[in-house]
Amino acid sequence: MKLGIVGLPNVGKSTLFNAITKAGAESANYPFCTIDPNVGIVRVPDERLEKLAEMYNPKKVTYTTIEFVDIAGLVRGASRGEGLGNKFLSHIREVDAIVHVVRAFDDSNIVHVDGSVDPRRDIDTINMELIFADLEAIEKRMEKTRKQMKSGDKKYLVELSLQERIKDGLEKGIPVRAMSFDAEETEYVRQLFLLTSKPVLYCANVDEGTLADIDANPYVGMIREVAEAEQAELVVICASIEEEISQLDDNEKELFLEELGLKESGLDKLIKASYKLLGLISFLTAGEPEVRAWTIVEGTKAPQAAGKIHSDFERGFIRAEVIAFDDLMRCGSHAAAREQGLIRSEGKDYVMKDGDVTLFRFNV
Repeated sequence: MKLGIVGLPNVGKSTLFNAITKAGAESANYPFCTIDPNVGIVRVPDERLEKLAEMYNPKKVTYTTIEFVDIAGLVRGASRGEGLGNKFLSHIREVDAIVHVVRAFDDSNIVHVDGSVDPRRDIDTINMELIFADLEAIEKRMEKTRKQMKSGDKKYLVELSLQERIKDGLEKGIPVRAMSFDAEETEYVRQLFLLTSKPVLYCANVDEGTLADIDANPYVGMIREVAEAEQAELVVICASIEEEISQLDDNEKELFLEELGLKESGLDKLIKASYKLLGLISFLTAGEPEVRAWTIVEGTKAPQAAGKIHSDFERGFIRAEVIAFDDLMRCGSHAAAREQGLIRSEGKDYVMKDGDVTLFRFNV
């Protein structure tokens, strides 16, 4: 799964990306510093793996990962090719979800592309450019559908009606993700690959002084209002501090966070929120060779989850032996959990839950 980090130039996207991946993506005080997108794979924090590792003492611990793409800053007029508009839009089209970084700090040394900090205007600039791009795409699709209607197939009449609804919503400034569709329509809309259909996570980038009292930052309040109106999540970070933290080892990181009065880094919050945004959960496998988290889409059934490990596991699926992570921790060992009858035998219709510690039985 890929998440695209987007926003206006000079809002802290590349600084945040550096913190996420320690990749050293170039970050400078001028627009379009990022031209070709930088790509980094980041580990999803999961304290459960550390606890399972203490219990099983495995040779290896493997975390699940998410891919982040740092995309060039967008400016007003991008949908018409202004700045690096065409490149920007094509790169967004390739990601599964968007992390929209919004500047929430004043600093006269860092130029703002519009001359002043205004989160509502900045968010609107990005959203409207995506809407304009989608309007162009849906109009082209409607033109094609009208030609196909000449075949007499009534399905094209239904498609055109849905396309007209989408166009009407876009013209009112409503992103596709905020429109209502039934299950069949949702599947069709997904195949249109519209930019505003992608889920969005807002990321308010504040300065170091604001971290201690986020509520005192009026910019964060503005971004929160926009996020709540869209039923989107908001994560508040200080990208420059996160970049510093990313250079520390685990012990130093813990001490640094304590000094700041934080339980976890903003980066960890962002990664977890991104995982949730994509509708992903993790099931766990544990043993002496390896303790591991496996990524699946929420709602996945046991045989398909088994197939994430190996196709033979799905093909020859017999059953899944499952225990909830919290139950396993309470028991203290797999053997004790079995004695207490807490290890369940689940069949092919079982829907996996986040944190299921699972052993698959199969026969090929």
